[in-house]
Amino acid sequence: MAWSDLFAGVAFYLIIEGLLPFAAPRRWRMGLTLLGELNDGQLRGFGLAVVLAGVGLLYLVRG
Repeated sequence: MAWSDLFAGVAFYLIIEGLLPFAAPRRWRMGLTLLGELNDGQLRGFGLAVVLAGVGLLYLVRG
C-alpha cells in the first residue's frame, strides 16, 4: 500500500464526513443527539457494525 492510497482514503473520509453537516445541518445535529442518548452497549454495537461494514466494503473493493 502506498502512502498516496492512505491519504486518498483519509481525503474521501473527510469528504464523506463533511457532506451531511453541509447538506442537512439540522438533521445531522439531531442524529448526533440521538447517538448521545444511546447507552454504552448500544453505541459499542453501532460502532462494531460500522467497522464491520467498512471491513466488508474494503474486502469487496480490494479483494
